[in-house]
Amino acid sequence: MPVDAALRENINQHRTAIENMIREPMRRLTEQCLPVWNDRRALDQVLAKGFHTIPHCKFLYVMAPNAVQVSSNMAHYGLIESDYRRDRSQRPYMTELRPGDEFRLSESYISLRERRPSVTGIHAILDGGRLIGYLGADFDLRAMPFSAPIYEEPSVWRQLKGDPSIRGGLFAQTRTDSVLDKNVDTVLAVMHELFIDRGLFHGKIHFASSRATVWFYDDPYRYRILGIDALTDPDICMAFPRRDYPDEATTPIGYVREVLQMFKELRFMDETLYLRSGTLNVINNMVGLTFSCDGSHYMSVDEFLEKDLAFWVGETGGDSSACG
Repeated sequence: MPVDAALRENINQHRTAIENMIREPMRRLTEQCLPVWNDRRALDQVLAKGFHTIPHCKFLYVMAPNAVQVSSNMAHYGLIESDYRRDRSQRPYMTELRPGDEFRLSESYISLRERRPSVTGIHAILDGGRLIGYLGADFDLRAMPFSAPIYEEPSVWRQLKGDPSIRGGLFAQTRTDSVLDKNVDTVLAVMHELFIDRGLFHGKIHFASSRATVWFYDDPYRYRILGIDALTDPDICMAFPRRDYPDEATTPIGYVREVLQMFKELRFMDETLYLRSGTLNVINNMVGLTFSCDGSHYMSVDEFLEKDLAFWVGETGGDSSACG
């Protein structure tokens, strides 16, 4: 499944859970609005009594068919009377409505008051099948109890084009040896040791700026920056406790050295087209590459190791796979 489709499927699971949670309570509340429709104060009281029947609701209000509010806003701390007659016709949850929609959960949007990602449920208020207004319920995504599984990144190859100005000036530049380039074998040996014996699970080697950004299994929420002095000193391995290669790693331990060696080959494959940075994550078995043309690639380790230099440079004289 394409990455965007997989991400959308995960989002839709969350949206379905929200819809199932609020649709029926909102419907019942619309029925309570009908007998007091022409009495603003009575509508406010209906909202006040029904507010806690809408799970996790932040604001609750009633609008006329033209999306102008005919009630106050109801919040957990009480009524906000200043929102009476507020025109909501241009808010995303109203512009998304289609004729005949009885219930709709909006796409996420940024709220005006607190600038937070939010969604709104809109339920039509019908009197004998005739539309007389809408019940609106706002929800802060931060407060929603999501039960669907966390989105899992697919391992399909993704290619992203970068800054067009860099791509356009590609042939006006040549690679200059960095300090890391001059010590690449030592650097890669140190990185290999950190990966297989010191708990490094995600590492990014920045060849041009002679540094690495690293994340360790036992302290995954903090990254560390290793400069060239650290990367060329095998003693740096003693700064991190010895740890067996993670059981959760999906990259076979023997592939780590192959990936790092391929990074080296891509760095030196051409004086114009070359690797600027290479990333390896052994938990999700993914490689990230950024080339001198600012083209970026993300793919599984297995797919990466299947490619040779001829693939990345391009054998036909056209655009290379690295930049294309």
